[in-house]
Amino acid sequence: MRIEQGPPVFLAPMAGITDLPTRRLVRRFGVVGVVSEMVASREMVTARPLARMRSTLGLRDAGTAVQIAGCEAAPMAACAALCADAGAAVIDINMGCPAKKVTNGLSGSALMRDLDHALSLIEAVVAAVDVPVTLKTRLGWDDELKNAPELAQRAEAAGIQRIAIHGRTRCQFYKGRADWAAIAAVRDAVTFPGLANGDIVDVATARQALAASGAEGVMIGRGAQGRPWRPAEIAAAIWGAPAPIVPAGSALLDLIAGHYQDMLGFYGRDLGLRCARKHLGWYLDDLAPVPEVRHALLTAGSPETVLALLADLPNRTELAAS
Repeated sequence: MRIEQGPPVFLAPMAGITDLPTRRLVRRFGVVGVVSEMVASREMVTARPLARMRSTLGLRDAGTAVQIAGCEAAPMAACAALCADAGAAVIDINMGCPAKKVTNGLSGSALMRDLDHALSLIEAVVAAVDVPVTLKTRLGWDDELKNAPELAQRAEAAGIQRIAIHGRTRCQFYKGRADWAAIAAVRDAVTFPGLANGDIVDVATARQALAASGAEGVMIGRGAQGRPWRPAEIAAAIWGAPAPIVPAGSALLDLIAGHYQDMLGFYGRDLGLRCARKHLGWYLDDLAPVPEVRHALLTAGSPETVLALLADLPNRTELAAS
């Protein structure tokens, strides 16, 4: 099975952020693919509730990919098969997460230090499913070990159909600027499509990343936080996809309130209240309410208070003068 065709703009997997309500919202603006939060393969196989919440709900939504992580072939293969059987359109393997709690378990970008082991995981996952398998990685572990081109080449031979490369090493974490030009060496090593990732926040940076990297597409992470329409804007400007209607004024407040309520419905009242705060904060960065209103929204102890404050926001924000 081949990967779905369309403008190559994707929502990146972000732990604690790209949950089902957020993925659905981004897709409503018109994006080919969205990727779930990273799912720990062993947790998924042993049926821990949060892992299942993140991955299995909504898998039959068009274009949904599930990103899995781990360091053992058997749980990775079993997790991939479980997700594919539940309707995932694509299985994505994480070999790029820099978080210490992930790399200390020899998962994520730690796998770039042992490509033979990394390939054993890739081969197990590809053999376990009939849906396309993709890979997300970084340039390497550190400046002394930038082996993403070799990993990509070996991954293609093992059956991977697309790679997304974050233009930093693991040891850079998110410091400095993404090196889009360094991604070109990865693209030159393979024939399958490549996606540039890292510091792509708007149309201008997307164009720059594509030109520097030679990649066929882009993967948007932090640029979509508080701006779920941004991937669709990039697809429209560069690939001629239908332009999204970017909400403003009361339409934007309705979108925020809808996203908030969707998260409450997904997580439940108490957990949803906490999980939604980060999204509210990103929306408020652009809305620029007076500090006391922002503080009230981000510390409110009940959904009713949040929704009431949102409804009153035009009277107490710079929006009123715009």
